[in-house]
Amino acid sequence: MSILSEFKEFAVKGNVVDLAVGVIIGAAFGKIVDSLVADIIMPLVGMVFGKLDFSNLYVILGAVPPGVTNTLAELKKAGVPVLAYGNFITIAVNFVILAFIIFMMVKQINKLRKTEEAAPAAPAATPEDITLLREIRDSLKRP
Repeated sequence: MSILSEFKEFAVKGNVVDLAVGVIIGAAFGKIVDSLVADIIMPLVGMVFGKLDFSNLYVILGAVPPGVTNTLAELKKAGVPVLAYGNFITIAVNFVILAFIIFMMVKQINKLRKTEEAAPAAPAATPEDITLLREIRDSLKRP
């Protein structure tokens, strides 16, 4: 088998396509969670903890050149080394929220599967020959 035909067989298999769809949906879902955390949850957390904005929490690790304002964006732009731990907190919160959402989804899917498995199946229809034999038996029993 040539390398090209092996690659074609690999790329066309269902698992590869399923994986690609999962990655694409996961990336889109990640953007939704990022927006949820950055635009909704973190402002509420900041309001509860006194207008705290995690994205602007940092520690300056080097000398600040004169004329550079003491903001994270300006410090990074000037090339000053900073430890931006606030961004890490935001990403960690994103992860926790994403993991919780996925947990809840899997929990609901498992619950639905258990309900489907627990539901009794409808009794199978009695075959016609068995029905006829029962009718014959019942008619022979009558005097």
